[in-house]
Amino acid sequence: MSNLYAGGEGPMPGRHGANRLASNSLLEALVFSHQAAQVARDTLPELLSKPAVPVAAWDTYGAKDSEEGVVVSHSWDEIRRFMWNYVGIVRSDSRLLRAQDRIGPVLKEINEYYWKFLITSDLLELRNIAYVADLIIRMALRRKESRGLHYTLDYPRVDDENFHQDTVISSEGWH
Repeated sequence: MSNLYAGGEGPMPGRHGANRLASNSLLEALVFSHQAAQVARDTLPELLSKPAVPVAAWDTYGAKDSEEGVVVSHSWDEIRRFMWNYVGIVRSDSRLLRAQDRIGPVLKEINEYYWKFLITSDLLELRNIAYVADLIIRMALRRKESRGLHYTLDYPRVDDENFHQDTVISSEGWH
C-alpha cells in the first residue's frame, strides 16, 4: 500500500530486539518517524495534484443522535478496569479467561450501539479499544511462555523451542 506509514510496534523494525528499553523504542520511533516525514514531504505535491474523491450524500439508515453517552464512558471504564486487573503485566490463564468472558458481551453491546446511533469519535475510539482488547486477550491465551514483559504465572519460563520470531495474525488465524 503506498503512502501509508506505520510507527512504533506496528512495522516491527526490530532494531533493538524483543526486550527493548523505553529509550531505545523512543529513539527508534524518532528516527523512523523522521524518515517517514521526509518521504511524505517529498511526495506531498504529487499527492495534492490527484483529483478529489466525489462525496455523496450520507445515508444514516435510521441512526439517530444518542442521549446515552454514559453507555460509551461506562464501557470504556469497564474495559480499562478488566484489562488492568486481568491482562496486566502479570497474567494467568484464569485471569485471561475472565477477561475473555467479559469482552464478548461488551463487544456485543458496543456493536449494537454502533449500528443504532450516529457515529461519534468517542464511539469509534471505544469500538477500536474493545477490538484491540479482544485481540490482546486471545493472543495472550495462546502464549504458553513468559518472554520480556509478557509474564504468565502458568508458564513462567521462556520456551525457545516453540518460540516464533514473528507472530502474524490474519483472518485465517495466527502463526
